[in-house]
Amino acid sequence: MTKERLYLYDTTLRDGQQTQGVQFSVPEKIAIAKGLDALGIDYIEGGWPGANPTDSEFFEARPDTRATFTAFGMTKRAGRSAANDEVLAGVMNAGTPAVCLVGKTHDYHVTTALGITLDENLENITASVEHMVAQGREALFDAEHFFDGYKANAPYALEAVLAAYRAGARWVVLCDTNGGTLPAEVHEITRAVIDAGIPGDRIGIHCHDDTGMAVAASLAAVLAGARQIQGTLNGLGERCGNANLTSLIPTLLLKEPFRSQFEIGVGAEQLAGLTKLSRKLDDILNRVPLRSAPYVGASAFAHKAGLHASAILKDPSTYEHIDPALVGNSRLIPMSNQAGQSNLRARLSGMGIEVDPKDPALARILDTIKEREDQGYAYDGAQASFELVARRELGLMPNFFEVKRYRVTVERRKNRYDKMVNSSEAVVVVKIGGEKKLSVSESFDAQGCDRGPVNALSKALAKDLGPYQACIDDMKLVDFRVRITQGGTEAVTRVIIDSEDGSGQRWSTVGVSANIVDASFEALLEAVQWKLIRDGAKPV
Repeated sequence: MTKERLYLYDTTLRDGQQTQGVQFSVPEKIAIAKGLDALGIDYIEGGWPGANPTDSEFFEARPDTRATFTAFGMTKRAGRSAANDEVLAGVMNAGTPAVCLVGKTHDYHVTTALGITLDENLENITASVEHMVAQGREALFDAEHFFDGYKANAPYALEAVLAAYRAGARWVVLCDTNGGTLPAEVHEITRAVIDAGIPGDRIGIHCHDDTGMAVAASLAAVLAGARQIQGTLNGLGERCGNANLTSLIPTLLLKEPFRSQFEIGVGAEQLAGLTKLSRKLDDILNRVPLRSAPYVGASAFAHKAGLHASAILKDPSTYEHIDPALVGNSRLIPMSNQAGQSNLRARLSGMGIEVDPKDPALARILDTIKEREDQGYAYDGAQASFELVARRELGLMPNFFEVKRYRVTVERRKNRYDKMVNSSEAVVVVKIGGEKKLSVSESFDAQGCDRGPVNALSKALAKDLGPYQACIDDMKLVDFRVRITQGGTEAVTRVIIDSEDGSGQRWSTVGVSANIVDASFEALLEAVQWKLIRDGAKPV
């Protein structure tokens, strides 16, 4: 059976930038565009040229891509021609091979928001699309509020999208702008548009996630006949976000009936890089990746219950809907005080350590885990620390270096502008191969702001580890979480640190103490030790 082609349209750089707290720089936009192109996206919407200096600069500096670069704008305004509308001219002057214009299809928005007649709006749509086509551009029309407009006044909504189609639009994109239309309604209305005369291979779908169903609604539109899907990486977008391409892409490639009926520009090799790309975007945004994200989340293939882990050892398909490697993710067998021997052996196997089921060290490891979790440790969220506990019990923990002492001082003083500022300084002394090394670091960032005592400790610890320095130079701390596990005078502080290296590998470590600095240093130290083990460093 010949598969039909589906086209993926990414709007991370435009609609995704409307996420609260998100603002991309030009270099960040370029990096994201290159990642999207390598993934196999068909269209990359770069933003609205002329709307702000960053978008205008980006279109001048945009990278060469296999994907069709697209500029976004709006249809011409009433009372002027398309050729003489300076806002439309700004979009056209970006010189992209494709242009996507948003226009009104909901009668209420036409008369209230725009304050024009319904016929004037149809003329705006027709003239704008004809102008794009005449300029040799691939024309896309975003039918704003289409589903709500259809439910309010179906004949007019259909007349609006037909005007765009008849004027030469390559794609007529049905937008659920408010995100409140359910998948069954999306399917029904998309079919109605096809029945009205617009072929499915000219229809796109653009859903927002205000009901948590943007992915489901997009798939419903595909099953109804739409052949372009719009979305964003990690579901970025205004309010609750847009349809999440990191969920849509693997579903289209790996799930029926989509796998058998359709093909997309993403292949198996590109799909295997999906998790890395998702986390790269979070890194650019300085966000902690959502652990529960489908397909790409750190917990997407985590199996905590002993019953699950036991079954996973026999056949991963018992509790996994796909092989995590297909999307570049990995299986995780967390350890906790609920763990049994099945979890433990599975986790050790994943570390590359095979242990005889009768080895008494297994029981010691479980006892240690349960005892330490009773003290406040949490190993289901700190797998690297668990590995170090297991290695110590098994006699497999290398002795890379010894921490002889450390000190942190925090001072509050006036600067030269007579303003009170913080200053944190840390001293760490380690012994490596019989030689002591003393490192001192302050916690100031590039802007001269104090980043706190834990930052100073981290910098001091990683400043000079002699023969191991090359292994840790690409390490960075990406998340720092603190929890008080008991109240009152018996309070215990738990610190969990997420670290990452240049390869995109991420790991978590935990420290516990009545003193937050001590707990932080324990987690920092274990992060370094785990990294050295993973990189195959040898004790000197």
